Amino acid sequence: MLVGYDPSWPQQFERIAAELHRLGDAEWTIEHIGSTAIPGMRAKPIIDLAVRVRDSDDVEAHSAALEAAGWRLGSAVRTHPVMILEADGIRSAIAHFFTVEEWDAVHQRLLRDWLLAHPEDVDRYSHAKCDAVAAAARGTST
Repeated sequence: MLVGYDPSWPQQFERIAAELHRLGDAEWTIEHIGSTAIPGMRAKPIIDLAVRVRDSDDVEAHSAALEAAGWRLGSAVRTHPVMILEADGIRSAIAHFFTVEEWDAVHQRLLRDWLLAHPEDVDRYSHAKCDAVAAAARGTST
């Protein structure tokens, strides 16, 4: 379900990023990615975060503390570790973990940066997302 832009999303990101720093590593670079990072864009009300870690062992070293706070490992993504935060069965945040070596090529960051620099494409991307949601509801592809 897509919703209209919520001006509280940046503050939600800041709160979640602070929690990840507290539970994980204060040295992690954490950025707001996904549609909730684009002012004015319709989005699923889920905060996506890109987290730069030293290596895959860095995620593992902090996974117990993250899990104790409600994060769970896993998603359909297989290219990098992902942790999901849910409350009462409602997903509120997704943290994508990337190593230092992967960071500059993270497509979620590149798309966010493109959309922030090219506001004319925000509307086109938003329409494409709405079309995809409508097609999924009809059981067809776009």
